[in-house]
Amino acid sequence: MTPFAEHRLPPQTDGEAILNALPNPVLLIAPDGKIIDANMAAESFFEMSAQFLQRQSLKEVIPFGSPLLALIDQVRDSGSPVNEFKVDLGTPRIGRDRQVDLHVAPLTERPGHIVVMLQERTIADKMDRQLTHRSAARSVIALAAMLAHEIKNPLSGIRGAAQLLEQAASSEDRMLTRLICDEADRIVTLVDRMEVFGDDRPVARGPVNIHSVLDHVKRLAQSGFARNIKFIEDYDPSLPPVLANQDQLIQVFLNLVKNAAEAIADIDGEGEIQLTTAFRPGVRLSVPGKKSRVSLPLEFCVKDNGSGVPEDLLPNLFDPFVTTKQTGSGLGLALVAKIVGDHGGIIECNSQSRKTIFRVLLPMFSTTSKPEQSNDAAVPGTSSHASQDPG
Repeated sequence: MTPFAEHRLPPQTDGEAILNALPNPVLLIAPDGKIIDANMAAESFFEMSAQFLQRQSLKEVIPFGSPLLALIDQVRDSGSPVNEFKVDLGTPRIGRDRQVDLHVAPLTERPGHIVVMLQERTIADKMDRQLTHRSAARSVIALAAMLAHEIKNPLSGIRGAAQLLEQAASSEDRMLTRLICDEADRIVTLVDRMEVFGDDRPVARGPVNIHSVLDHVKRLAQSGFARNIKFIEDYDPSLPPVLANQDQLIQVFLNLVKNAAEAIADIDGEGEIQLTTAFRPGVRLSVPGKKSRVSLPLEFCVKDNGSGVPEDLLPNLFDPFVTTKQTGSGLGLALVAKIVGDHGGIIECNSQSRKTIFRVLLPMFSTTSKPEQSNDAAVPGTSSHASQDPG
């Protein structure tokens, strides 16, 4: 019997087969820090056989001072799972740059034993990409300001001249002057939408009940564009309030629900939209400008069973002027990303055929949170009664 035999779980052929089928490395760690089990993906990641790994302690195969060790101690003390994103486990043996997501959880059947799962293709990469969406959205601020000054004023003159011509024009020419006025109005509307990105005034934030927001959005949708669509609600009723501006959250989810409704428009009678809320403890990430990691435990999802987002558009889906619709402006999702970013959160999209998920992660309100005051209740154009084009 090897020194570590006492740590090994009873043979479970089916369980081992399932673990070995997982593409993510999984380790089982004993109370003394020894690795007592590993799946095939872990063998590949660490470039060691399971038998060799079982002769090592975890600290011998990961970098010195790795935060993984502290996470394991934290999970043992709290008895609750913890996630940590973008942790470098690189070593000279497996390569210097091996950033992973860590999912650490206690094995309740074996006190003191910890399960560690690594995810190389990390959600953190997606999070980082979403954090750049605020910058991407704001990259049009200068353009919006220029358009407002250089285009709206001349357009006003063009429209006025067309109206004067219309008074003395023939019926055929009046059709042309009306076309000029309509097109001028359309361009002004587009510029007005872009001006929202340049509004950096602080927004009042406080405790908001997300379920009240989603119920309001659902009622708005069912009274209009989603009248015949089935909604499924999967809510966690124990969620704490979110630190947010209620009108802007309504704007965010109204845009996302409208996008979902348009995605399932071609599914006769089978389209459905699912709204979910959940608490995800341990979800933290680094935000530019802040030394500490920000906790984003509140997860809100809008799911649909439409045809999905084209794979080539996913990386830039929240950038301005990116759209899957022939008549879309591509500003709706960029505005959503800006609002979520201004709230200190992130938004991501996972999409495949018949399953598209827009996931919003936001901070929760606590008694130590200070509601933010401003002179304006909300950014113009983001009230609950005026939906922006989702793009």
